[in-house]
Formats: sequence, C-alpha cells, structure tokens
Amino acid sequence: MKALDRKVLRDLRLLWSQAITIGLVVASGIAGFVACLSAVDSLQAARESFYAQARFADLFASVKRAPDSLVQRLAALPGVAAVQPTVEAAARVTLADSPDPVIGQLIGRDARQAQALNRVSLRSGRWPEPGARELEAAVSEGFAIAHGLRAGDLAQALVNGRQRPVRITGIALSPEYIFGGLWGMPDLRAFGVFWVDRDALAAVLDMRGAFNHVALRLAPGASPAAVADAAGRLLAPLGGTPVHGRDEQVSHAMLDNEIHEQQVLGTVLPAIFLAVAGFLLHVVTARLVATQREQVAALKALGYGNRAIALHYLKLVLPMVLGGFALGLLAGDQLGAGLMGLYAEAFRFPLLQHRLAPWLAATGLAIVALTAVAGTLTAIAATVRLSPAEAMRPPAPGRYRRALLERLPGLRAGTGLRMILRNVERRPLRSGLTVAGIALAVAIVVMGNFFRDAIELIIHANFDLAMRGDLAVWTTETVDASARRELLRVPGVLQVEAGRSVPVRLVHGARSQKAQVEGFADPALLRRIVDVDLQPATPGRDGLVLTDRLAEKLGLRVGDTVTLEVREGRREVRQVVLEGTVRDMMGLNAFMEREALNRLLGDPDVANAFTLFVERGRVREVVQATQGMPGVAGVFSKATLLRNMRSITARNILVMSAILTGFAVVIAVGVVYNNARIALAERSWELASLRVLGFTRGEVSVLLLGELALSIAVAVPLGMGLGWLLTHGLVDLMRNDQFLFPVDIQPRTYAWAALAVACAGVASALVVRRRIDRLDMVASLKTRE
Repeated sequence: MKALDRKVLRDLRLLWSQAITIGLVVASGIAGFVACLSAVDSLQAARESFYAQARFADLFASVKRAPDSLVQRLAALPGVAAVQPTVEAAARVTLADSPDPVIGQLIGRDARQAQALNRVSLRSGRWPEPGARELEAAVSEGFAIAHGLRAGDLAQALVNGRQRPVRITGIALSPEYIFGGLWGMPDLRAFGVFWVDRDALAAVLDMRGAFNHVALRLAPGASPAAVADAAGRLLAPLGGTPVHGRDEQVSHAMLDNEIHEQQVLGTVLPAIFLAVAGFLLHVVTARLVATQREQVAALKALGYGNRAIALHYLKLVLPMVLGGFALGLLAGDQLGAGLMGLYAEAFRFPLLQHRLAPWLAATGLAIVALTAVAGTLTAIAATVRLSPAEAMRPPAPGRYRRALLERLPGLRAGTGLRMILRNVERRPLRSGLTVAGIALAVAIVVMGNFFRDAIELIIHANFDLAMRGDLAVWTTETVDASARRELLRVPGVLQVEAGRSVPVRLVHGARSQKAQVEGFADPALLRRIVDVDLQPATPGRDGLVLTDRLAEKLGLRVGDTVTLEVREGRREVRQVVLEGTVRDMMGLNAFMEREALNRLLGDPDVANAFTLFVERGRVREVVQATQGMPGVAGVFSKATLLRNMRSITARNILVMSAILTGFAVVIAVGVVYNNARIALAERSWELASLRVLGFTRGEVSVLLLGELALSIAVAVPLGMGLGWLLTHGLVDLMRNDQFLFPVDIQPRTYAWAALAVACAGVASALVVRRRIDRLDMVASLKTRE
C-alpha cells in the first residue's frame, strides 16, 4: 500500500462521523432521484407494454348511432390502420354490499370476433356467454377489488330506463381504463367498467347493427390531425363528437400527468440534495487541507505533483460518496417499489413491477462523481497551487475588529456574543453557506408538507365552497329545466338547482381548444365557481368567463371575441365575448349563466345537471328514490366521493410529506453537525485557552454552539421564504391542463419545518457538546514550531 493511501485511511478514521453525515446527504439525493425516476420508468414500461399488447387506439370518438357499414368507410381513410366500433352506455349500478351510488360503463364485447383494438384481458373467471338468460358481465379489476366482487355475484343496473340484474362472470383489464375514477379523481368504488355481450347490450339499447363509440389506430407516419378531421366529417352527420387523441382520453391523460409530476420531483429535489452534498464536501475538504497545509508542502517538496495530491484528496472523499451512492441506490429502490404499490391502487396494469434500469443507476453514479469532483477540487485548488516554501508557512492570521453589530450606537453586547459575532463576520462565506444549507432543509420540509395543505385547500374549495349541495344528478339528454320540480317532490329534497354542461371547441385566430361550457343557475347557491383564493366568481351574463389557463392558451384578453363551436346536437357556431377570467383549479373550463347559455344556443329553458340539497340523514333515501327516474344517467354523492378521495389521496400525501421531512432532517444534521465539528477542530486551541483561563464547559460550549444557533435563527425565516419560492416553482413545473395545485402554505407547515430543523440542530449540538467536554486541553494547547 502506498504512503498516500495509508494517509487516506488514517484521515477517514479521524473523520468517520463527518463522512457518515455526508454519505447520508448523498444517499438522500440519490434515493429521491432513483425512487421518482425508477417509478416513472416502471410506469412508462408497464404502459407501453400494455398498450402494445392490447393494441391501444390513437383516436377516439362517440356518436349517437352509426351503422356498422360506416366501419368500412372509416377503415378506408388514408392513415387508418385499424378500426374498433363498440356499443357502450353509462348505467347506474346498485351493489348489495354498498348503498352508495355507482356509475357503471357498460361496453359490448363480441365473443365471436377478436377485438382489433383496445383488447380486454381476462384476469379471472370467464367472459359473458352469448345468449345467456340474464345479462352477464366481466368487471374491471380495481372496481372488483374495491367491492370484493367475485364471479357469481349479482349487481343491478339501470339501463335504458329499465332495472336489469347483472351476473358477474369474471374480472378484466382494459388499456382504456387503466385509471378508474370520476372527474379526474381516483375513486374505484364509485366507477366501474362492465364488459357484456355485444348483442345483449345492443338489444337493450336498440343498437342492433349499429355502434355509438369508435376507436382508430393510425398507420405509421400518419398525421393524427388529418385523420381526426377526415373521420370527424364522416361522423358529424350522425351526431358524433369531434375525434380526439390520447391526450383527451381520461385514463391516458391522468397517467401522463402523474408521470410528468414524478419527473419534476425526481429532478428538482435530488438537485437540491446533491448541491448540499457538494457544499459539505467542499467545507470538509477545505478544512482538512487547511489543517494539513504543512503536509501538502512536504509532499510537494518530495516530488508529488498537483495532480497526485488532488487525486489523494479525491480518494479521501470517494468512500463517502460511494457509500452514500450505494445506500441511496438501495433506499431509492425500496422507495420506488413503495411508490409503485401506491400507484397500483389508482392505475391497473396486467403487470406492474418496479424496475431499476441500469442507465438510471449509471446516471446517478455520474452525478455523484461530478458532485464529489466539484466539491473537492474547489476546496483544494488554492492550496495545491502554493509553492512548498510558501505552504510551509502558516496562513496569515485573520483581521480581528469590532463586528458590524457592535458598532451600532446603544447596542451593548456581552463578551460571548461579541466573540460569536466577530467570528461569523471574519468568515462570511462559510457562515453564508452554512445558513444556506440549513435554509434549504427548512425549504424542503415546507415544500414536502405543502402538498398536504394543497389537498386540504382543494377539498375545502370544491366540496365545501363550490359544491354546497349534497347530490349531483345528471341526465342522458338535455331535459326541460322544469324537471327540477319533480326532484323537489322527492321526500328529503329541500332545494334543487338546474345547470347545463355543453362540450365546445373554442377558436381564436389560429389557436383552438376543446372545453366544457358550464351553465350555472342565477343566482348560484348550491353550485358555485370558486377560485384558488377561495373567492366566489360570477359566471358570464352575456359572454364567457374562462379559466386563466384556457384564456392564456387561446391568447385571449377580457373583451376579446372568441368563436364557440358546439360539439353536440346541431353543432351551432357562435361568436362570444370574453367577460372575465378566473383561476380555477380543475380543468380548462368556460362558465356562463345557464339561461344566457340557452339563449346563446337558441335553446328553450333546458338543463342536463341538477344539484340537490338534502335533509340531513336522508341522502341514501334520495339516491334510492332517483334510481327509477327515466332519463337520469347517474347520481354523484358528495360525501361518498369525498370519503373515497381521502382514503387514497390523503394517505399518499402523508407518505410523501414524511419522506421529504426525513430527507430534510438529514440535510439539517449534515450541515449543522459538519460545521460544528469543523469549528471545534479549528478553534480547539482557542477553546482550550479559555478553559485554562477559567471558563466553564458550558461557557465554552456557548461560544461554539452559539454561532450555530445564530445560523439556525437566521436560516429558519430565510428557509421559509425559500420554501415559498421553491413551492411556486415546483407548482409551475407541474402545471397541466387538467389540474392546478393551489399554493397555500399554512402556518402549521412553517412551524413544523422550523421545529424539524431546530430538533436536528439540537441533536447535532448535543453530540458536539460531548466532544467539547472531552477536549484534551494539553494536546490542544501544543503549538507548531
């Protein structure tokens, strides 16, 4: 073993505690990087595999009723590789184990012909048999697990105005319904997919020889826009909605958003951790080189070059970062597997396995190596460039003078405080970096717990302020708004408010965007528009009110005129003025008073959605009473959706907050402890002198740890501000069309961040205090000749 290698081992033995803290910070960064991006990689791999296996379509459309002969015309369009027509219908489903309202999507499947696209895979049981005496169905896996359904169980479905028994024969999965839920919220209990025999469903819906949904797969190199336009022209006379791509297919869009959010988290957070690790490596190496200045000079005098000395110190930090990398890789793999377990509850795949790709591990190793080299070389660059004769001399003593705060008139500081302030001011760069490291720890705790605050705000805004009713009832077609009087006659219903939802395409110049125009009652009492600031907004009285994201995408300003193309019925085209914008949290929407919307479209007083305010304790009774009403497509219970949402979302947010808080504590300990140890090593002679002069251990500890306490006191408010900035930056990066996280950081989050970092600082200080108590005064007072 070479002499320099033996020196590396001796130095590591002396610096073992600091090496561990640096390794833990590196491990935190790598764990976050690996966990998030391995989850992304695993989700993408599972999605692409399932899509390829099931031949997932590229384009989708719905029609009122189209003859089967149209399939050949669609297949003949340039760029179309395959066509899959289906018969589908939404139905109200009742289960014996649950009184809550359930929406079932019934899809006809032809058992005699293989599916060209969107192939459904059977997980257990059997497919429905053609010609069975009762309606049989294979049910989606997530819904079956949520309700404990098995083959042979019986459900009731309200289809085309008639109550029909549905016998469960099996459990299945489809690429169209990887995500299960209503309105973009994971809710496996309230939404399920039922695959039934196509002929049986067509007979119930009077759709023999026809279809009402179609999926298209593109040929390689085909233009999605051109094919969608051509297919749309064929379907439009039959009441078809505009053809859309995967970006508007709910399941794919939700999965895509989750992947994007994890990519953001997997890059932003590890970058912070590894920046702190680089800072710690710089500080530790700089301190070591400063104390070994004479040894470096001796090495250079003996013929060792700058490269050999630099390599020596790189070997010193190598075990720290490699140990942290190995630990982070292991922890990241376990955390990634845990994330996949959480995702498995919201996204259903035939095979969802966590995998750690070799390229991801190699990238992490390269990032760690870069961090180690940057942190080490910046610390030793100045010393290794010194000539041996100059390096043999001790560094010039610092300039001691009154601190800036001491010069303030009227301020009287004790001896201990003056010493602390002077030492901080004498090393401004080191003090500033210490404060920055601790502030980053505070910011990460704030950012991690922000998600909990955001979810609570979203729930409060949407379920308490916007949705003030108890039930939402929607119809299969637009009906006369007087239907609310029939709902008012249901026992237990105290108030009913009518609304309307119309799918449209908004066009402004060369820009266009599909959206929903939501028609609200005037005045809106049970269902309101509430912005991210929890302020109610007024729908347009003569024009439209758009979400700010939608107005931005279309390049619209208040007062501009936008073209509104209706995507249903008579396909009306209208010119509408933009009355205002609102920062809404959910989707790209447009808002208008219902009566004004009806006037705009030339329709009588019609509606297709009703909000019900129900007498306390009678929600279940009202749900059952609406079960047999003709034309009612479904009922949404606010309490049920809220309960189901909390059971999944709230738990996942708590897990994420706990992980980020743990990582932040590691950073705080790493920064505080390393700086305390370095300060103790650098000032041991000074502290020993004070002990000889009669200072007690406590007084000596105050001089050293008081500097760290001052750094924490300065860093905490700075970290709170930095956390606010990081949160806003993260939200902007995670921003998408479907959802906007509101930035609302509660005082409890700031308090928890301060407490977590303060506790980490106290724990580190106690460890250093023990070392102060064991200080060898004789050894410390020996001076260099």
